[in-house]
Amino acid sequence: MHDVVNHAERYVNGQVHTNGLENFWSLLKRTLNGTYVAVEPYHLERYIDEQIFRFNNRATKDNPLTDSDRFVAALAQVANKRLTFAELTGKTGSQEAF
Repeated sequence: MHDVVNHAERYVNGQVHTNGLENFWSLLKRTLNGTYVAVEPYHLERYIDEQIFRFNNRATKDNPLTDSDRFVAALAQVANKRLTFAELTGKTGSQEAF
């Protein structure tokens, strides 16, 4: 089910609000502009995936993660996956992804 909040009436409707999404995009923009200053368009999906992982595995009161917990979770997701140099540089197939 998809819930909505009419901001003309209120900003929160129980657990439904936009603060989490706005926080995510703020962190992504800060990362792209500060840490990764030269982002190629064909890598953007990977940067977003990394930020999604960081956001979903951040330490909270309900989910007290340590750095080693996050490292183990990251390793579990890359097992048996291969990234070739051609894929990394966006030069897969007969066309370049520029």
